[in-house]
Amino acid sequence: MATIAAHGTDTGADTIGTESEGHSGDFCATEGHHHGYISDKTGYQKRMRRIEGQARGISKMIDDEKYCIDILTQISALTSALESVAIGLVDDHLKHCVMDAARLGNAEEAAAKLKEATDAIARLVRS
Repeated sequence: MATIAAHGTDTGADTIGTESEGHSGDFCATEGHHHGYISDKTGYQKRMRRIEGQARGISKMIDDEKYCIDILTQISALTSALESVAIGLVDDHLKHCVMDAARLGNAEEAAAKLKEATDAIARLVRS
């Protein structure tokens, strides 16, 4: 799985993102532009809290010595939930960050954003 790290934006809010080599900053294409997921930030936060609860539940299942297959089933559900969030973030990145850079006619920035998306997808596929 990709490394998850909190980083701040100019609004002072912490967001969840992946640290990647070549990351071109906190703004997608222009100064003051927000990340694509910001329009559904509450939804992402809600899903991540649910995922955190699932992880705690799995830990409790291990503490309670539950059946191996039941634990594996819950791990599979947790993995699917994380993948769903990741796909949404990739989609938001393409629709907002990459598209905004292309729309502004900044071919170099658009290519960099597209490479970031490709690299992120490659990390997701490997994990």
